[in-house]
Amino acid sequence: MNISELTTNFAENTVTNRHELTIEGSTLSYLDIGQGPVLLMGHSYLWDSEMWAPQIAYLSQNYRCIVPDLWGHGFSGSLPTCSRNLRDIASQMLELMDALNIEKFSVIGLSVGAMWGAELALKAPARVQSLVMLGSFIGYEPEITRDKYYAMLDVIKAEKTVSTKVIDTITPLFFANQPQPELVALLKQKLNHFDNNIDTLYQLGRMIFGRRDTMDDAHLFTLPCLIMTGVEDKARSVLEGYLMHDAIDASKYIHIPDCGHISTLEQADFVNQQLSQFLATHH
Repeated sequence: MNISELTTNFAENTVTNRHELTIEGSTLSYLDIGQGPVLLMGHSYLWDSEMWAPQIAYLSQNYRCIVPDLWGHGFSGSLPTCSRNLRDIASQMLELMDALNIEKFSVIGLSVGAMWGAELALKAPARVQSLVMLGSFIGYEPEITRDKYYAMLDVIKAEKTVSTKVIDTITPLFFANQPQPELVALLKQKLNHFDNNIDTLYQLGRMIFGRRDTMDDAHLFTLPCLIMTGVEDKARSVLEGYLMHDAIDASKYIHIPDCGHISTLEQADFVNQQLSQFLATHH
């Protein structure tokens, strides 16, 4: 995959397809591309809608892709002051769908995108038709990793920047054992642009790593559900994927070969194929 070509095409594509909605006093930026059954796509923490570039190009041929930038990421504004947890984020995304007069849709989320996506499926079960969770875990964050991430967030907050040292610590968590240099450079570029959103970055991180145990409600997931994990994912383990698969009766679990956390870019063709097959079956 040519990352330069990907980012250029993505930028050109989004000029006419990017929109804004004010929610609770803050600006939510989102893409609205394609026609057909609706897909609401949630990106990973520290990335933005560009993470979905290969999927948007592929799926928008047959689906309408609604792709928001999470608060403080991409082109979106700061986290609304009344936001306390991922349930609030899910409610805000539902407000986006209400504003677009979209009644039924599927949710495709990676990492935190899948965490709030699961909360949205629980909040509006009659509206969410299917759920895809990539590189995610909806249970409690394990205590060891939670404390490690909290400490990292405290450093970012104290320094009021994402320092080079922190960037060098974070970056390997997102990729396979032999990462693609272009993707590493792309992430580092994004991490260097958070200085104006440090407070939102900190608050979201606390929400994500201090999230509730949504697995308590796993028995309520009766919709078709696809779970995928990269076999070399350092942020979310294959075991966590199995735990979700075991707890959610209507789920299917797929390993993504030679892949870390950002599977949508690392193994775009494989992910596109699996999404296409799953969505065709359930739409």
